[in-house]
Amino acid sequence: MSGHSKWAKIKRKKGANDAKKGAQFSKLIKEITVAARMGGGDPEGNHRLRRAIDTARAGSMPLDNIERAVKKGTGELEGVHYEEITYEGYGPGGVALMIESVTDNKTRTVSDLRNLLSKKGGHLGETGSVGWIFKKQGYLSYSKTGLTEDKIMEVALEAGAADIVDGEEEWEVYCEPQNFDEVRKKIEKAGLKAQDAEISMIPQNTIKLGLADAQKTIDLMDSLDENDDIQKVYSNFDIPPEIMEKIV
Repeated sequence: MSGHSKWAKIKRKKGANDAKKGAQFSKLIKEITVAARMGGGDPEGNHRLRRAIDTARAGSMPLDNIERAVKKGTGELEGVHYEEITYEGYGPGGVALMIESVTDNKTRTVSDLRNLLSKKGGHLGETGSVGWIFKKQGYLSYSKTGLTEDKIMEVALEAGAADIVDGEEEWEVYCEPQNFDEVRKKIEKAGLKAQDAEISMIPQNTIKLGLADAQKTIDLMDSLDENDDIQKVYSNFDIPPEIMEKIV
């Protein structure tokens, strides 16, 4: 169970409460606002905004919230100025961490992040310390239920995917970032709906964790996920299924 793609599955197994849903709404509003500021308020011409809106709608975010976030990004409504910052560091067992933040106060964010990592068995690193481990790729996952390997291979490769991987309980589809939206749409037109779909930072190597470090890593990922300033966390941890069963 590797960190780049399985944290979403872990969260599904753990379940989501209302408080965590509210935190996710806050993160999505920031993403919509930043995307609109960077590329304009028309989702047809702004793929990042389109993806953020699609994710928000899939999470049942009210349309009014989405529209206000877009207008704050374009300047039609007054709003907070957010800054995007990526931090690099290490977690329990020496796993690599790429932490993407969107914040209105980088001093607060880096202080909170440094303290959180220290308490959870990790630490911040220098810029470039772990970035070389990750490669930006489009990532989509599809449930194996009723979906054979031959079928996903046929559909995904026809759609322009670069690779299909057996991910234990789902099929993992990878593509070049610039082809992500086209690949997702083509696969969806073939009748397959993705469980997860994002442009992600995929680790090129992984670190296998034992029970103690695996538990610490899951606790750390939970804490990072609850921080409003942290948008996404990528890691190269690998947790064997028999150990995962003991901690989720």
